[in-house]
Amino acid sequence: MKKLFSLVLLICLSSHFASAQELYMPRNIIAAYTNGTRAMDGKPGPKYLQNHGKYNMNLKVDAQTKIVSGQEQILYSNNSTDTLKSLAIRFVNNLHKPASPRGGTVSEDFLTSGLNITSFSVDGETYNVETKNWGTVGNVKLKKPLAPKSKITVNIEWDYPLSKESGREGQIDPNSFFVAYSYPRISVYDDYNGWDRIPHTDRAEFYNDFNDYVFSVTAPKNYVVYATGDFLNPEEVLQPEIAARLKKSMQGDDVIHIATEEELKDGKVTLQKDWNTWKFSANHITDVTFALSNHYVWDGGSVVVDSKTNRRASAQAAYNPTTGKDFINSVKYNINALAWFSNNWPGIPYPYAKTIAFQGFADMEYPMMVNDSNFGDPVFAQLVQDHEVAHTYFPFYMGINETRYAYMDEGWATTFEYLIGIAEHGKEAADKFYKNFRVNQYINDKSTEEDQPVISMSDQVSGAGYGNNSYGKASLSYLALKDMLGDDLFKKALHNYMNNWNGKHPIPWDYFNSMNAGSGQDLNWFFQNWFFTNHYLDLALSNVQTKVSNNKTILTANIKNVGGFAIPFDIVVTYADGKTDRIHKTPAVWKVNQKEFKTTISTTNKIKSIVLDNGIYVDATPKDNSYSVN
Repeated sequence: MKKLFSLVLLICLSSHFASAQELYMPRNIIAAYTNGTRAMDGKPGPKYLQNHGKYNMNLKVDAQTKIVSGQEQILYSNNSTDTLKSLAIRFVNNLHKPASPRGGTVSEDFLTSGLNITSFSVDGETYNVETKNWGTVGNVKLKKPLAPKSKITVNIEWDYPLSKESGREGQIDPNSFFVAYSYPRISVYDDYNGWDRIPHTDRAEFYNDFNDYVFSVTAPKNYVVYATGDFLNPEEVLQPEIAARLKKSMQGDDVIHIATEEELKDGKVTLQKDWNTWKFSANHITDVTFALSNHYVWDGGSVVVDSKTNRRASAQAAYNPTTGKDFINSVKYNINALAWFSNNWPGIPYPYAKTIAFQGFADMEYPMMVNDSNFGDPVFAQLVQDHEVAHTYFPFYMGINETRYAYMDEGWATTFEYLIGIAEHGKEAADKFYKNFRVNQYINDKSTEEDQPVISMSDQVSGAGYGNNSYGKASLSYLALKDMLGDDLFKKALHNYMNNWNGKHPIPWDYFNSMNAGSGQDLNWFFQNWFFTNHYLDLALSNVQTKVSNNKTILTANIKNVGGFAIPFDIVVTYADGKTDRIHKTPAVWKVNQKEFKTTISTTNKIKSIVLDNGIYVDATPKDNSYSVN
């Protein structure tokens, strides 16, 4: 029966590919479709499953020694059909160990001794786990293999030092800490690659299961803790006036100063116990993180993110009142971002109860939190926060494997950053920034041998190719598809993709198939063009001819797609009287012939010139994009 099912599926796959351009798939991806864990209609297959953990954690931060310690219990469910003989344990902060491989050089202040596991047990049986030689992924061989559809309980006690040189986590200043990736976690075991053992090297990002978390953070007196998840015990750690302001900030649109600089100095914010234990919970989420400080001011407000249910989301900010001038308007910015993303692009209500902007250094996203720099430029600061909040949808709402497929989240965050930028600052300003920050670096990159197809695994792309693929090229492809389909159909297809894979782990082929099904079109020619080639951005005018007939000027021209990407463009016609016409062409003009497009313009006016305007699709050789008529 199993062989018959595989034969039928292969026939279906062959039938699909016969009616659509075949997109390259590695053998392990083909196997996932053959095995029924993924489906060609873009949905999870009938046999799709993902493993799950229930994490109960107690963490403590010693502000004097800069040591984080914790105990966790993980109820881990093996929902796969495989027997697991070992556990891959991931601890990202081992990146700080001197011997860990990294994508660049670091200072002495970056280095630490890394993870120290003091106790490890499985189902009550003690394991001798030595982490001395662990990198960012360790391995624990199970004494009793974990059978399919069964569970184990893992208990771990650990500690590690916060790095002095802060990046995505660590010490922001002597009394402010961003504590991310702070607990050993069981790595992802998925349907197409088994255990995810790709080491973290500080460039590519992350891939985590959707888990349930209940956790506490014990911090010294006067330290406020900001964290992912629902804040369960404000009355147990905050003084009554502060707890009341926090509650009020979640109920209205006004920005409220929850805790001021003077109140922090005077010990009027937290309860005056030597240690306070802050409690949080979050379900079906890919990670939890927290930060703490004894002198950051605390602002808050909220906004309706779901008009159908009138559900509000809280926007909060924590920042140094002396050095964090960009953050004075963070709550206002994030209230705008939450509402705009919920109602425009992607047009799905913000899925969480809050977002917190914490002043740090990384310009990095985490579930319900961002760790952003102070730039001294309010406009740029808003754009960065918009970008990081946009990541809520990709990779958190959608469980993207950022390590392998960074373009599946960075490309979307860049796209939403551009679209909200138009709403905030106007199209001209948004276009200028997008071209200067996202596209020109790609066009001007001299190392073109590093320009690999977007579909390439992100952790294997070298140099500037990583940024170009992950941000610029991927975003341009999404915007080109939006231009071709039109907003309504594009949003319908995008929502089909997001509804299919919310809370799950999509791969690029799930995106391609979901967009095909959601749009009702075969878009594989477009995906082949943008994801599976090393094309670039370059159009050229050639063979321009004009003739006059019956008082009409007829101009014909060949538009060559030298670079190869299926991009939209405008033909700008300037007449002798100074007037202009702008004729827009969507990427659909490249569907049949991706090398050349012939255009004809008929007019009663005398033509002075024509110009190809690629807009944000910055042309590599703009000199051949214009023609003056003699």
